[in-house]
Amino acid sequence: MNPRILTFLRGTATACALALASSLAQAQLSIEITGAGTNRMPVAIASFEGEQTLPRAVTDVVRADLERSGLFKMVELGPSPMGADAPPDFGRVRSRGADAFAVGTVAPSGSGRYQVQFRLFDAAKQVSLGGQAMVMAPNQYRTTGHRIADFIYEKLTGEPGVFSTRIAYVLKSGQRYELQIADADGSNAQTALASKEPIISPAWSPDGSRLAYVSFEAKKPVVYVHSLATGQRNVAANFKGSNSAPAWSPDGRRLAVVLTKDGQSQLYSVNADGSGVQRLASSSGIDTEPAWSTDGWIYFTSDRGGSPQIYRVPAGGGDAQRVSFEGSYNVSPRPSPDGKSLVYVARNGGRFQVTLLDLNSRQTQILTDSAKDESPSFAPNGRMVLYATEVGGRGVLAAVSSDGRVKQRLSVQSGDVREPAWGPQPRN
Repeated sequence: MNPRILTFLRGTATACALALASSLAQAQLSIEITGAGTNRMPVAIASFEGEQTLPRAVTDVVRADLERSGLFKMVELGPSPMGADAPPDFGRVRSRGADAFAVGTVAPSGSGRYQVQFRLFDAAKQVSLGGQAMVMAPNQYRTTGHRIADFIYEKLTGEPGVFSTRIAYVLKSGQRYELQIADADGSNAQTALASKEPIISPAWSPDGSRLAYVSFEAKKPVVYVHSLATGQRNVAANFKGSNSAPAWSPDGRRLAVVLTKDGQSQLYSVNADGSGVQRLASSSGIDTEPAWSTDGWIYFTSDRGGSPQIYRVPAGGGDAQRVSFEGSYNVSPRPSPDGKSLVYVARNGGRFQVTLLDLNSRQTQILTDSAKDESPSFAPNGRMVLYATEVGGRGVLAAVSSDGRVKQRLSVQSGDVREPAWGPQPRN
């Protein structure tokens, strides 16, 4: 069963000492595509002219990003580069079967930096779909590649790409726990927090500048808010008893939290600096795992009806409404960015699986084929869901598209990976 949910529902706590750290993590997540969508669009990314001078080709990153989205099939054009300033070779591209293609140029711009220019074309209509120019340091080839992939993704799908976003998760290796932050593809992992005991419930602020999390260093669960730029943190909830499960409001000013200061685990909200505590709901049962929606609701898990189910309450507090009705165990609700759907973990025949609920039609769909899923988290465009599960007795991260067709798995060579949270779109 889901150990994190049981910890909350039973109100247990574990003491731990937390050591702040900002060192580069030794364990990097590796990604494996385990399922792809049907009718993938054939796309070609020509080698950029001049990119061989970089530590790694920008186009390697672009191709890998688009491939793992499950929406595109990469078409090979051969080793000859195509520059952004040369007339596009539509004949060469169409002979390979690509519907769209990108070309680019990497050139020194002074002070050890490079200018990257690229253009995207519709191969069938033989028209330009736009392009960009950006300046980068040589070691920023990954960041640049992600930005180019986001541009291509949005032009071809009409939806924002999420390749430039970041994810947070907890890695357990031996007796060491680390709260890590990595690119959405698992690369560039860095340790933000380290502890000899568990770290749980990381949550991104809407602008991506802060993480809220639960630490036990005070010999009980306490909610902290951590600035990623400075490493500074403040206590957001340290009331009598347990303080857990932080969730940010859409404006980044308040947190929904679970407190036991008045008895059972109940929902409250507080300002990010710890002031202004307000009770949101009351029940004779246990209320936990809040998640703030963009349309003014806070979704949460409660056993007030006898078994764990999903409810919602107005963000300002009030009467709770039950949301889930299928099955006897539904937990960990997370609303989509547009507020139209909800992912959660449902128990189905002894298997705990990520499930999607359409809030308008009330239709549900099981998205995963695993058995020990937990901690679902939407990508900021709503296209993918990141979650934790187990493979071979080890904790790994996985991602699945909101239609269940595209599947990915992220893992490390040694250690368990848990508690994922997908960060927001970066603000330029």
